Amino acid sequence: MLAIDLTGKHALVAGVADDGGFGFAIAKAMAEAGAKVSVATWPPALGIFKTLLERGKFDASLALRDGSKLSFAKIYPVDAEFDTLDDAPAELRESRRYRDLGDFTISGLAAAVQADGGVDIVVHSLANGSEVKKPLMETSRKGYLSAVSASAYSMVSMVRHFSPVMRRGGAFLSLSYMASERAVPGYGGGMSSAKAALESDTRVLAYEAGRAYNHRVNVISAGPYASRAASAIGFIDQMIDYTTRNSPLTDRLTAEEVGATAAFLCSPLASGITGSTVYVDKGYQAMGVAVNGGLAAT
Repeated sequence: MLAIDLTGKHALVAGVADDGGFGFAIAKAMAEAGAKVSVATWPPALGIFKTLLERGKFDASLALRDGSKLSFAKIYPVDAEFDTLDDAPAELRESRRYRDLGDFTISGLAAAVQADGGVDIVVHSLANGSEVKKPLMETSRKGYLSAVSASAYSMVSMVRHFSPVMRRGGAFLSLSYMASERAVPGYGGGMSSAKAALESDTRVLAYEAGRAYNHRVNVISAGPYASRAASAIGFIDQMIDYTTRNSPLTDRLTAEEVGATAAFLCSPLASGITGSTVYVDKGYQAMGVAVNGGLAAT
């Protein structure tokens, strides 16, 4: 049987703060395939994430198919808006949620992972747009640049800082959304621009990291899913309903489907795939016209 096998690999999934999103599903799929899994979490969410883990609130979600339980090798802090500690404002470094974490930047994370034995797979499950609810024409320059910095440039920085400490032939993966290619009213604040940049950068990074380190770089464009972060935007249910009715496959997308694709793309089975945007959206991206005008059939 041809199986996804990540035995002996160490996977780092950056952007896991609960058990309800794609990042957690990817981490779980990596573990199911045999990888050792670590995660990196935004400092303001780190304390509650660790507390919920310790209190067993995620136990049901951590259950693996063989009856064992997913256990993270390490939980690191990371604030992907900063490449080095010098980039972070002093008031932030000295704040209650940051001051005892050491180097919480991308370069600090790479150094910590290297000190702990290195890594083979790095997953970028990070996005933030402070003005995501604002139409693009009402988005400030600061909000726009912040969205691109946190959601797209952070991937560039991660590939730069992790490539030298990753074992040769490693795999990078990030997560995008169809707003990179099409107008999605309500998904504002520069986030659509950030996703477009992320996909474009994937192609360039694949060339550069491939030639320099033999690493692969891919991105998954996932369909709408009601994670906690997506639900905060405010119209995710309508998007799920619309795409479900107008996709070739009409069942709802699951986080597990994205996780399985991620595990495949980071495995030796996908050794010939790099620089690609892989759609996991029930085929919605293939549609050019809404079915029944986008309305439910009667």
